[in-house]
Amino acid sequence: MHKIKVRNGTVKIGDYVEFKSDIEQCGKVIGVRGSELKLENKNGFDGDYIRHETITHMRARDCWAIKESEVE
Repeated sequence: MHKIKVRNGTVKIGDYVEFKSDIEQCGKVIGVRGSELKLENKNGFDGDYIRHETITHMRARDCWAIKESEVE
């Protein structure tokens, strides 16, 4: 399975990451394309830029890995 480097380690599809887009928020990695992560939050993201979207794309270098138990 393809792994990609984020700020504090590496992640793969199915892992969770946090990132900041207006505010700190998290998403599940559902795809990797080059140095970009495709992220999903079934409850919708927050902030002015991606509010209510359930899918977004973020540069891997702008994300950090978290444990699934840390997901709210």
